[in-house]
Amino acid sequence: MHASLQNSAQLTHHLGADARRILELRNQVKAEMEQGKLTTNITLNDLVCFAVIKALKKFPNVNTHFLGDTVRFFNKVHLALAVDTDRGLMVPVVRNADDLSVAGLANQFKELAAACRKGSVNPEILSAEAATFTVSNLGNYGVEMFTPVINLPQSAILGVNTIVPRPKDLGDGVYAFVPFIGLSLTYDHRSIDGGEATRFLKQIAIEIETMEIDL
Repeated sequence: MHASLQNSAQLTHHLGADARRILELRNQVKAEMEQGKLTTNITLNDLVCFAVIKALKKFPNVNTHFLGDTVRFFNKVHLALAVDTDRGLMVPVVRNADDLSVAGLANQFKELAAACRKGSVNPEILSAEAATFTVSNLGNYGVEMFTPVINLPQSAILGVNTIVPRPKDLGDGVYAFVPFIGLSLTYDHRSIDGGEATRFLKQIAIEIETMEIDL
């Protein structure tokens, strides 16, 4: 991480996304699990990661490695997720994550997290080079904003924060407090310019706010 900060031009943008839709989907998951209609526990983090994958497909310049004088583009999304373990932080990658349904993605994350905590994870999927993009979620700890550090040579990383109520204009002069989930995008300015990073982060928010999934 020290080398990452020393050898790249890192900048972080923060944005909030209306979380009402993913909270609604999460409640649907809970209800269908209680009824025995669903066996996979799809978490809020799974839903956010699903939105990230959709946004990455629309912004291929973010799904890249910066290699000093060249940029390597990837046709597939290889998504890494930071996992807290007794052995320290591990960041396993789900290969070809864009081929998975949200339930498939959730299952993959659970299997990798369990392998990390047991110490049985394949070391090849822990290298930064194995992933094209990383998500780090501190929302469960109540963190409202943070600056994640890029896993070089990846061009960016998303930090996911806790959900907090914020005022929103609902139209016709009506204002209300609605739940917002905080998103913190750190990107390498050598690889991605500020405008594109902002548009990508906004796209993640749009995907979160308009998500449609098959349960």
